[in-house]
Amino acid sequence: MGWMNDLLETYENNVNQVGKFEQKGDKEFTLIPIAHTTQYAQIEVTVDVNGDFLQAKVVDKDNANTVIPCTESSSSRTSAPAPHPLHDKLIYVAGDFEKYVGKLKKSSPHNNYIDQLKKWCDSDYANYKVKAIYQYIQKGTLIRDLISASVLVGDKNNVLITKWSKELEKNLGYKPAIFEVLSETQDKAFVRFDVHQPNTINKKVWKDKKVYDSFISFYKNRLEKEDTCYITGEVTPKTETHLSGLRRSGDKAKLISANDTSGFTFRGRFNKGGEAVSISYDVSQKAHNALKWLILKQGKSIDGRVFLVWGNENTDAPSPQDDALTLLSQLDPNLTVSNSLQVNTHEIFADDVNKAIDGYKRELSYNSNIIIMIFDAATPGRLSIKYYQNLKESEYIKRIQKWHNTCSWLHRYRKSNEGKHIKFCGAPATRDIANAAFGFKSSDKLIKETMERMLPCVIEGRKIPIDIIRSAIYRASNPVSMEKWQWEKTLSITCALLKKHYEKEGYEVALDEKNKSRDYLFGRLLAVADVLERRALSKEEGRPTSALRYMNAFARHPARTWKTIQTNLQPYQAKLGNKGIYYNRLIDEIASNISLEDFNNRALGGVYLLGFYSQRHELYNGKNDV
Repeated sequence: MGWMNDLLETYENNVNQVGKFEQKGDKEFTLIPIAHTTQYAQIEVTVDVNGDFLQAKVVDKDNANTVIPCTESSSSRTSAPAPHPLHDKLIYVAGDFEKYVGKLKKSSPHNNYIDQLKKWCDSDYANYKVKAIYQYIQKGTLIRDLISASVLVGDKNNVLITKWSKELEKNLGYKPAIFEVLSETQDKAFVRFDVHQPNTINKKVWKDKKVYDSFISFYKNRLEKEDTCYITGEVTPKTETHLSGLRRSGDKAKLISANDTSGFTFRGRFNKGGEAVSISYDVSQKAHNALKWLILKQGKSIDGRVFLVWGNENTDAPSPQDDALTLLSQLDPNLTVSNSLQVNTHEIFADDVNKAIDGYKRELSYNSNIIIMIFDAATPGRLSIKYYQNLKESEYIKRIQKWHNTCSWLHRYRKSNEGKHIKFCGAPATRDIANAAFGFKSSDKLIKETMERMLPCVIEGRKIPIDIIRSAIYRASNPVSMEKWQWEKTLSITCALLKKHYEKEGYEVALDEKNKSRDYLFGRLLAVADVLERRALSKEEGRPTSALRYMNAFARHPARTWKTIQTNLQPYQAKLGNKGIYYNRLIDEIASNISLEDFNNRALGGVYLLGFYSQRHELYNGKNDV
């Protein structure tokens, strides 16, 4: 289980990040300590060191993510009562729950909660903040205090209102904040506790390392079953219950699970799940928490499939899924996308990428590794590893560099911060490749499958699947089927794929006038026809040229379609007058290089798009009307 060892090593290398919260967009996250998990809280209750109620408030959604202690049973609980040790839902923490909600059919989960909390407070590892919370909980007045503080809302009989209505809002005059953050009824609210001590710097309980360590020591001392850990080889307390919630809060899929005694998870080979693999509690907690942290920090999720790349020493790593512009931004943090890139030629940009990669290589340590993993749920309860690679960082960067050199083309579809188009030369992002091959409205399922198929092409140097190339060629040959910007993007990405596919031929953006390939020459002819007509049209006329309208037919029957295109060019040639002489001569020059036996209706290969792009780029180079 090399992947688990990678995650364990990552956790150990970043243990100083435990409890340090980071912000990504509107989400706050941290590397979670062992024996802890995260939950979204809706209510925050503050007590003093004597366990007396001070205040309560509704927690806004941006600040709701809370690190909480958990046991093996509570971290994977379903319908059976399994209380968290400190922060939890009202049904567990409120001693007056039945008074304000109604009688429970089964025994009160509150009794299990308070018994468990008492054992922690009575242990040698107790923390004064936990003891203060326990003293308050013992009073059994939580819901009463929350109603008094206007956090929860009761009816005239002091029973919690289950559902908010416009009629209630009319009578009350406003909508209580609790109903803005709750998607369920009030009795399902999750409560977190804090302790305030005057004249001291008060660190929130759920961010206090001393509280973390207090519970970890208490809980690990209670673990009894020991076995040889398959990851470390040491005899330590083991676990058979592994974490879920890896991709997001509420995610029930697990990477390791052997709780199916009636199916075929392990039966047929082993009598018990523990015979298949034995993993220590520490290792399982650290590895899974490291994975949760990495996914939140730098994972990319599409339709439940997570693409993750990280380094075992410095977790930040260039992604194989990104295009050259994003790669350069990662390698050069001082890059400003609004100045130099606007005036760089594609050759200079490609050189900038190579220089940035070479600079990155010089800073690598000998032991640094890069891990690439893809996860997806095989079933709602099972998470599978779709792809896994562990490479020396130097080798990984070398392969990334080769990909961006051999699959590079000139692109114009990215925009600067000011909204201006940027020219950049390099490989496109794998997501953009999927859009180019299968359309910009493709389903997330198709996009994620294509991105996964492209990953070995980047990391392992495999050939690009031919069906992806063919589909991209077909779409690039149909400019009238999409908007202009979509087609231009599809065309440049398809050219990048073709350059990689014909790597030995060494095709480049620059026009190769010595290339006598039939397909390349036909592509050049089509480009000249397109530019000639575009020059004759006024700037207000944005309609497609004859060359673009007949492009699909031209690719299938070039000789016959060229005759139609050339006939349609005559009025534009006349309109240009002397200015059109250059284009006429160029058409004659290109056509003369096509032998009579090749000037036929045999369908063109994808190379014609390379000839089309390069000739078009040559004619427009230095102009403003690209």
